[in-house]
Amino acid sequence: MTATTHTALRERPAHRLRPTGYASLDYAIFLACAGAIALHVIDDSFLQPQPGTAAADHLVSGLVPLAMLALAALVFPRSRAGARAAIALPLAALGIVGGLEAVHYWREVALSGDDYTGLLAIPAGLALLGLAAVTLWRSRRLDDRCPWRYGRRALIGVAGVTVTLQLVVPLGMGYAFTHLSRAEVPPADLGAPHRDVTLETSDGLELEGWYVPSRNGAAVIAFPGRKGPQNRARMLVEHGYGVLLFDRRGEGASDGDGNAFGWGGDKDILAAIEFLERRPDVDAGRIGGIGLSVGGELMLQAAAEGAGLDAVVSDGAGTRSAAEQLDGELSGAGKWLALPFVATVTAATAVFSDSAPPAKLIDLMPRIAPRPVLLIQSTGADNETMNPSYHRAAREPKQLWRAPADKHMGAFGLARRSTSAGWSASSNARCWSFERPAPGSDPGWPV
Repeated sequence: MTATTHTALRERPAHRLRPTGYASLDYAIFLACAGAIALHVIDDSFLQPQPGTAAADHLVSGLVPLAMLALAALVFPRSRAGARAAIALPLAALGIVGGLEAVHYWREVALSGDDYTGLLAIPAGLALLGLAAVTLWRSRRLDDRCPWRYGRRALIGVAGVTVTLQLVVPLGMGYAFTHLSRAEVPPADLGAPHRDVTLETSDGLELEGWYVPSRNGAAVIAFPGRKGPQNRARMLVEHGYGVLLFDRRGEGASDGDGNAFGWGGDKDILAAIEFLERRPDVDAGRIGGIGLSVGGELMLQAAAEGAGLDAVVSDGAGTRSAAEQLDGELSGAGKWLALPFVATVTAATAVFSDSAPPAKLIDLMPRIAPRPVLLIQSTGADNETMNPSYHRAAREPKQLWRAPADKHMGAFGLARRSTSAGWSASSNARCWSFERPAPGSDPGWPV
């Protein structure tokens, strides 16, 4: 090598220097961290998948992250400093969030299965985060004037924050929404003795739950889970209804992969309906459902699909995908500014759940008729604003109850105290139906 070449290398700015290749310490650290994350992906998706699922059920959620890791390993040593940092950041998020999954289940129940490789992914993700920061620090330019230097750094900082908020964060959220579920089974407090039951879904999952037999010939599915719906269940039991509560797929003691948006959960409600249809204490045509939050969205979907529900109450329904959010919850300039974020969350959820987003609820609402539907909206909750649109799209019989509650699904406590508004279920009708309460009477809870 000539003296001229040595001089050129010395004078080349640090930010333009590339790593020395496979002998680079940075690259060795990167490979070790990426390998630890890949080990957890393989363990989670293929070696120790959730009960009731198989490796073939996770081809997309397993192979896409592995392909991303492999591509990153190939590109990293050939990239400049800024690009290397940009490559490390999303992988760091994947490792940290994957490890937090293990911490979550460790706290709720105990470590098991792929949780051990998940714990290994946490330090790998943190190391990648540190590697990105050190890479950017070492590559900063010092050979230009201060105003331009700090102006450029500010622009790079803004760009970095934007990419993190619009790409890294929603990717992490998509992973969390499909891997973090309630694991505990709470104590039963239903106001009456219950039976332990097991439901079987059409895709072969076993869902664990409780059933309180009916005293009036009607039964209600209170959904989702066995914790949140218990207060509604006690009220229903008090009025003679049979009540079925169960852990949805991927939650509590049930099989399957979880999904915070409930994608695929309509199969769980179908299994619950089939169970109630076989019960000798339940009359034909007297099966209803009350869904809370994502459970409300799933109840509406199941009813629209003709699943056998004779009446539906949806309390606190929101949106489940970018398409639904862009339809109603977002408007104006904020709609387009939020588009990259919500689209990335939906895409990440689709990849990590091996499933496509469900049909939009606003398109499904007209199909529920002629079965009655009651929509409940807490007007102070930002995530329930689509209910008026759902109500407009639905056909009769329908009702929208807008309760002046400040929190998500806050109408229940308000209804229990109020004597001037609300709806109650008629237990004497052949079909489960809604009736306005008599003036001055206790309306109870709108079921």
